[in-house]
Amino acid sequence: MNVLREILGVALAAAPWLLLGLFVSGLIRAFVDDAILQRWVGGEGALSIGRAAVIGAPLPLCSCGAIPTALTLHRSGAGRGPTTAFLIGTPGIGVDSLAITYALLGPFMMFARALGAVLTAVVTGLLVAMGTRGTPAPASSSGGRSACCANGCSPEAREQGHQASVPAVPMQPLATRRLREGMRYAFGDLLEDIGPWLLGGLVMAGVLIALLPPQMLSTYGSGPVAMLLMALVGIPLYICAAAATPIAAGMLLAGVSPGTALVFLLAGPITSAATLGLLRREFNNMGLVWYLGGIVASTIAIGMATDAVISLTALDVAAQADTARELLPAWLEAVALTVLLWLGSRPLRQWLRHHLSSARAT
Repeated sequence: MNVLREILGVALAAAPWLLLGLFVSGLIRAFVDDAILQRWVGGEGALSIGRAAVIGAPLPLCSCGAIPTALTLHRSGAGRGPTTAFLIGTPGIGVDSLAITYALLGPFMMFARALGAVLTAVVTGLLVAMGTRGTPAPASSSGGRSACCANGCSPEAREQGHQASVPAVPMQPLATRRLREGMRYAFGDLLEDIGPWLLGGLVMAGVLIALLPPQMLSTYGSGPVAMLLMALVGIPLYICAAAATPIAAGMLLAGVSPGTALVFLLAGPITSAATLGLLRREFNNMGLVWYLGGIVASTIAIGMATDAVISLTALDVAAQADTARELLPAWLEAVALTVLLWLGSRPLRQWLRHHLSSARAT
């Protein structure tokens, strides 16, 4: 019962902020054009790398969803450095994950996560650009699909297929149509993609908070070795930024240092096995080595700097998290969680509609 109580508490605290983040993600999806991305991310230099990291940060894409976009940018003229920065910055954070980070971890960790993701993207992009300079590009396949999206499973592929099969409605204003498509993506495809991972993160957070003694993890859950372990565990995982947040909150409340939890927050969502396979194919083995080395070194350095800042300023991150959770009334949290559960249960809604229509027909 204690575990279930902790899971429900984390879910209630996160639900309103996740709804807000999904809404903003829908707006970005609706009104940020792909041509703008190609114009700003194209090129080879440090400025392009910085722009790719900053522009990619708020986009609502996980590591698998970012792969086809990054691949398109690379084959449209973006260098390896900007492509790497975009591929790291885009899944590392997003408006939905920043909102849920504020709710569960407080404003300091939200700021540290946003800054850390951008810095990791910039540093790793620079390393890949310098380390692979002069290395010939391997022959690219013509399909342009990644391993995890080979069956058209990405939201982009589904949406493009839907748009191709449904005729345009000229009488509907363009802005209204884009807004509807953006909201359909955010509260449909995006929520379905992150839903199972988010549920798993909530369960793990509840178990960590309820069962692990803070004294044990506070002893072993800080320092370079613990951070290296978090980076090595997080890199091969396929976990979205929103789903990683409750796990990090559980680690923090169970006694792990904020810097160590931040390493997991950064390394976990940034990459996956599919991303590593793509980079090896597009950038060769040397590019993959610089990519992995940049992520590990950057996230550990950022984690140690975070712990140092907290120690120097005597900042109470747990107290900040508690304050953030108390901002909204309990009834609003309950309503938001109910809406999320309803929106995330498309099979249940389809089953209900089918049975209701059958009952009316008879």
